[in-house]
Amino acid sequence: MGGSALGLWPFGRKRLLADRARLGRWGQKRCERRLRSRGWRTLCRNYSCKTGEIDLVMVDKSGALVFVEVKTRAGEEFTGAESCVSVGKRARMARAARYFLACNDVGDRPYRFDVVTVVLPPRGKTRIEHFEGVFTL
Repeated sequence: MGGSALGLWPFGRKRLLADRARLGRWGQKRCERRLRSRGWRTLCRNYSCKTGEIDLVMVDKSGALVFVEVKTRAGEEFTGAESCVSVGKRARMARAARYFLACNDVGDRPYRFDVVTVVLPPRGKTRIEHFEGVFTL
């Protein structure tokens, strides 16, 4: 299967599944595309600092700042958004978010941490689930 109606597999499904980093980037692009189609705005992709990293920093339709962790799996189901992000990963994301907030003038806008899961099943359509406010600082 070399492609789909949405152009999601431009370089072949087998090649995508063979490389975890490529699969992660693919899932992150699908996630960002979905959120932008809902009126969100991207501030930063792959934000990285000495304390951690965040996949996407976005502003939702209400103006809230959202730190998004994207988890992509091929052929696997997720057991839940909370279990997808380890305690250590949450701590690193929280530190990176604090650093982002300290270094960027974002005003008094509210912020939260969301998790988006992207599942590429063996057959059928890609499933994207968005879990809002999964954890807090």
